[in-house]
Amino acid sequence: MGLRSIPPEMDAGKVALVDAMLDRIAVEHRVFLPLAIESGSRAWGFASPDSDYDCRFVFVRSAIHHITPWVTRDVIELPLEGELDANGWDLRKALQLLLKGNAVIVEWLCSPVVYRGEAWFRDSFLEFARRPASREAICRHYLHLGQRQRRVYFGDGGDIPQKKIFYALRPAAALRWLRMHPAEAVAPMHFPKLIAECDPPGELKEEILDLMERKAVTHELGAAPLSRAVAGFIDTEFDLARDRFEDSRVDPSQEMIRQAEQFYQGVVQRLEREANSAPDLFRRVGPA
Repeated sequence: MGLRSIPPEMDAGKVALVDAMLDRIAVEHRVFLPLAIESGSRAWGFASPDSDYDCRFVFVRSAIHHITPWVTRDVIELPLEGELDANGWDLRKALQLLLKGNAVIVEWLCSPVVYRGEAWFRDSFLEFARRPASREAICRHYLHLGQRQRRVYFGDGGDIPQKKIFYALRPAAALRWLRMHPAEAVAPMHFPKLIAECDPPGELKEEILDLMERKAVTHELGAAPLSRAVAGFIDTEFDLARDRFEDSRVDPSQEMIRQAEQFYQGVVQRLEREANSAPDLFRRVGPA
């Protein structure tokens, strides 16, 4: 079953440009595109009227392109075109980063905005991600991401661009959600859902709602000092996570690596079968 989920508020002309770009990538790079989604603020749920379109995709090379002595690039990057920012990862790269605890591919799999994709691929990849995903490694990912945002944008105590607050709030909220859900390793990507389920203090919740409402209708939120509620929330969550995860390191087991290899091979084989039975679906993805 093909995936497609585009919110009605997204610009139809921009979405058409994304669709055309994905068609071009499949043809020019001769790859399968089993998943292409929107990342960034539009998928996180706090877009501004002028937010970029951040298309991210997973690509898979056909079987014949694995038979080569040369190492092929594991990313496809396109130059920025106006508001359109697009790049993708080879499934191989996505799996390798996942096993190291990188949460980015998990967020792609959970994006509520899907340009195209195969349901079986997304669902089986997400199921696989939940099996080997290490809570410790995922938490460390969000901790380092949040601390970097805190240091870069909020370190001097002066006025800060208000829209940057979301980029520290999101990893802090993810850490809180994971702490409150000890049996889970995948926090919600959609920021309003994440905030609702991690139950922040009432004062902070009101401030977040106000920021989101203003960000949805204005191009610029302006600058102001970091509020006491936001600073207290992110610093508390980062401190709690730092005590547990700062020095933790979990390397993938040989069994996890074996399962990743099986998953990868199964995806390549299934895409090849589907391309052979429906050539119009994956046109010109074989040898040049």
